[in-house]
Amino acid sequence: FLSVTEELVRRRAEHNNCEIFSLEEISLHQHEIEKLEYLDKWCRDLKILYLQNNLIPKIENVGKLKKLEYLNVALNNIERIENLEGCEELKKLDLTANFIGELSSIEALKYNIHLKELFLVGNPCTEFEGYRQFVVATLHQLKCLDSKEIERSERIQALQNYPEVKQKIREQEQAYLLNRAREKEEAQRRMQERKDKKQKQMESKLGFDSSDSLQNKENHQAEGDREQETWRTVEDDEEDRRFWEEPTPYTPESRLETHRYIEEKRRAKDNIRESKKREKPLQTLVTAEGKVLNVNVPKLHFSLKDDEENNQIILDLAVYRHLDTSLLDVDVQPTYIRVLVKGKPFQLVLPEEVKPDSSSAKRSQTTGHLVVSMPKAKEIILAKQKVSTSIKDSDCNTLQKNARSVQVEKLEVDPSKYSFPDVTKIIQKKEQIGQGPIRLQPEMITETKKSYVDFENNEDV
Repeated sequence: FLSVTEELVRRRAEHNNCEIFSLEEISLHQHEIEKLEYLDKWCRDLKILYLQNNLIPKIENVGKLKKLEYLNVALNNIERIENLEGCEELKKLDLTANFIGELSSIEALKYNIHLKELFLVGNPCTEFEGYRQFVVATLHQLKCLDSKEIERSERIQALQNYPEVKQKIREQEQAYLLNRAREKEEAQRRMQERKDKKQKQMESKLGFDSSDSLQNKENHQAEGDREQETWRTVEDDEEDRRFWEEPTPYTPESRLETHRYIEEKRRAKDNIRESKKREKPLQTLVTAEGKVLNVNVPKLHFSLKDDEENNQIILDLAVYRHLDTSLLDVDVQPTYIRVLVKGKPFQLVLPEEVKPDSSSAKRSQTTGHLVVSMPKAKEIILAKQKVSTSIKDSDCNTLQKNARSVQVEKLEVDPSKYSFPDVTKIIQKKEQIGQGPIRLQPEMITETKKSYVDFENNEDV
């Protein structure tokens, strides 16, 4: 069963900075509480306590709340009024729609001298003959009963007929209590029947599962699971229909039974959901043979461009604009790229090998797209080829010859052209160098022009 927990109280005490020792008002309605405890120890200063629409069967552990002025325990499973003598400041008590049939238990409220309002609407005791007269005559301090003010003449009349009314109430009360005892026995029997039925279903199901698993363990496992799931759904629907259509008396037991049934169904659904999550097969990214697959689980648009000018491959992945970058995980491999978007894999095989270490990933500030630049492993500089397309073939050959000749001049020394330098030549060269590199450059170009007559100077090259 669910009881009042410190965590629940602190959560509901957010208006008091989650401090419970100085709490004066708290609302714990609709929390399926089945036992009332601890509040008289944790919240001694409580003045207003809301506990409506729970499953509380008994008023308890509130007797030490000396400052309590208003207690609301409407729509619970309470059958008698008790344990409120210690609530010295109690002014208003709401017991609407409970199961109070023991009307004589209101005599316990005589000690609550400040009690002005009492609500008993929706309880079995309100059907008793002489109910209002009995309450008015018993509780002299009351000013209002079931939202109706008690007049002085009404109280005088109730006091005059009190002995007769009291006797009638006692008789009706006894009859009600006998009926309640029968209801409890019936509820107990019904609960036991349901338990036995469930046990039989579980046993037969286990037997069916074991025989089924022996016969079709490998061949029809998936199909069998699907059929079993369908059968289970049909059976559940049938059970639901029987449960909700079965006529049952409105008692604390039936209310509790309904709550237990709903809770059980909810847990079963959660378990199925969890098992489905666990059973979900992992996405195959690389086959057993080592073949890398193209995968797009997040279903994102993308483009793969071969940037020949910069000798690289560029992937533009259209990830969501407002997606946090921490939810992206980029992994570049020599032959493929893998991007995890919120844990969902996007994988693409590359047309040629790239350098993972030199790759870079960036996010666009306008579109949010992920742009991954991956330099190719084969270093082919294509810029010269691009320029050569606008030059004649003969010029291209000339340039290649010129490049070779320059390379030869730099690497090799022709002894016929150059001899060991003397001091005077070194000084002269230093003077020429001092004039700056701008003057030296044309000299080198004129030399190349002398050796190659058909050279055509192109500044772009």
